[in-house]
Amino acid sequence: MASKPRQNDALNPRTTTYEFLGPPGAFFITVGVPVMAYALYFGCSDTSGGCPPSLDIISARIQAAVTDKAWWVGLWDTQASLMYLAWYIFCVVAWAVLPGDWIEGVQLRTGEKKQYKINAFSTFLLTLGITTGYIIRFGPQSFTFIYHKWVGFMTASLIMSVVQALGVYVASFRKGALLALGGNSGIPIYDFYIGRELNPSIGLFDIKSFNELRPGLILWVLIDISMLCEQAVRRGGLQNVTYSMWLVLAFQGFYVADALYNEPAVFTTMDITTDGFGFMLAVGNFLWVPFVYSLQARYLVFKPVEFGLLPTLGIFAINGLGYYIFRGANGEKNDFRNGRNPKNLQYFTTDSGSKLLTSGWWGRSRHPNYFADERLSGDLLMALAWSLPTGFETPVTYFYVIYFAVLLLHRQHRDDEKCEKK
Repeated sequence: MASKPRQNDALNPRTTTYEFLGPPGAFFITVGVPVMAYALYFGCSDTSGGCPPSLDIISARIQAAVTDKAWWVGLWDTQASLMYLAWYIFCVVAWAVLPGDWIEGVQLRTGEKKQYKINAFSTFLLTLGITTGYIIRFGPQSFTFIYHKWVGFMTASLIMSVVQALGVYVASFRKGALLALGGNSGIPIYDFYIGRELNPSIGLFDIKSFNELRPGLILWVLIDISMLCEQAVRRGGLQNVTYSMWLVLAFQGFYVADALYNEPAVFTTMDITTDGFGFMLAVGNFLWVPFVYSLQARYLVFKPVEFGLLPTLGIFAINGLGYYIFRGANGEKNDFRNGRNPKNLQYFTTDSGSKLLTSGWWGRSRHPNYFADERLSGDLLMALAWSLPTGFETPVTYFYVIYFAVLLLHRQHRDDEKCEKK
C-alpha cells in the first residue's frame, strides 16, 4: 500500500517545468546580467571612446581589462560600498519607523494572507526632502558622488544581490517554508536564480515586497538627480541643465513616484503572488533597475542634447499617452483583483473559479499595459519617451526599450499560460 504523502510535499510540489531554458539558461543569465550591466558602463561612458567604441578596438580593450589585476581591483570601492549599505539600512529603518497602513495580500496556498506595511511613498518623500536640503545647503557638486563612484556602487549592489539570494535560498530549507511552485526543482543553480521560497520574511518584514519597491526604485531617482547635478557642474549651474536631462528626470521620477504611491497594486503582481525571491529578483531590484534604467541620464552628462520647446512637448505627449494606457489598464486590473469594480466591467468565471475581465482595457487586449492590438503601448511608449531625449547618435541609449520589449513579451507569454490554465 502506498504511503500517504507528507503535508509538506503536497503543499510544496516538485517543480517539473522550467523557464529561461532551464538550469543552463539560469546559469547564463546569472552570469550574463552583471556582465551586461558593467558592459553598458564601460562601453558607454565619457572615457570609453564612443558609445559604443568602434568594433575594431572592443576586443583588445576587453582582453586588456580582464588580464589587468588593477582593473579587477578597481571594481571595488570601500567608500561606495559603505554608502550603499547605509542607504539600504536607511530604507529598512524608514520602513520600520514611518507610519503606514497594514493591508492583506492575496490568499496563499496555505489559506493565509500576509500582512504588508504601506509606506514606500513616505520613504520616497523623506528621501527627496533630505536630498533636496543637502543639495541646497552644499551645492550641486556635493551630490555628484554617484556619478564618480559608479562602478563601486554597482559592485556593492551586486554583492547585496548575491548575499540576499544565497541567504534566502539557504533559509528556504527550514521546516515549514512555503516554496514557489516554479522554484522547487531540486537543481541548486535553477532554484537559486528563480527563487525557492515564495515569501521569505524576518518577522513582519517581508523581504521580497520590500526589495521590490524601495532600495532600487528610489535609488534610481537619486542616480538621475546625481546625473543632473554632474551636468549642472560641467555646464556652469543648474540654470544651464538641458531640457533633455530635465525630461528624463521628470519622466522617470514620476514613474517611480506613481509606483510607490500605488504600492498596494504590487501585491497582485506576478512577482509577489507567483515568483519566489531569488537572484532573478534580487539582481533585478538592486543592480539592474537603478544602474541600467538610468543609462539615459548618465549619457546626457557627457553627451548633452539640446532641443527646443516643440520636441519637448512632443516627447511629453508620447510619455503622457503611455502613462494613460499603463495606469488605466493597471488600475482596472488592481481594482478587480481586490474585489472592486467601479466601472461595472464585464467578466466571466473560469473553470478554476477565478474571474477574467472581458471589457474595458482588458476587453480590448489581453495585455493593454504591455501591448494593444500589436501596437506599442503603455510601458513601451513610456520607455521610448525616456530614450528620445538622448537623440539618435547612438542606439545604446535605446537599450532599455529593446530589453523591455523582450521582457514584456516573456511576461505576456507567462500570463497567457496562466490564463489558459484558468
